[in-house]
Amino acid sequence: MNTTALIRPAWTPATIALMVIGFMVFWPLGFAMLAYIIWGDRLEGFKRDVNRATDGIFAGCRRGSDKAARWGHGSSRTGNVAFDDWREKELERLAEERRKLDEMLTEFDEYARELRRAKDQEEFDRFMANRNKSTAPTTTSDTTGKTAPKRGKGTNLLDD
Repeated sequence: MNTTALIRPAWTPATIALMVIGFMVFWPLGFAMLAYIIWGDRLEGFKRDVNRATDGIFAGCRRGSDKAARWGHGSSRTGNVAFDDWREKELERLAEERRKLDEMLTEFDEYARELRRAKDQEEFDRFMANRNKSTAPTTTSDTTGKTAPKRGKGTNLLDD
């Protein structure tokens, strides 16, 4: 089974067709598809950065509400001190697990990106090797096993 996406940020027939159709229907759609083809591979990193930034903003809000709750201004206290202490410890444990999972996700993203880069490098090297084989100069060999360059016009005695 082929795991590559039909529409991915690359110059594929499908993306080219969508870009052309986008220009014919409504020109900003064509430009959007062109931008996706050119810069689409950067979307994952951009999305991850935006998510981290918004998580940081809301984490600050959460910290503020926790402080308010500690001073009795919020509704997060139940009145049962033992339960509230247990809940705070569990929430801290869950936050630590979340941080670990986020770190693991980041490591995996880097690993997957490196695998894609290595695969792309291997395909490029294979392409260059095949290209160099097909464009290598051809020579003719004589009966002694030595190679002699091809003869051009004017090198034959009968040409004179």
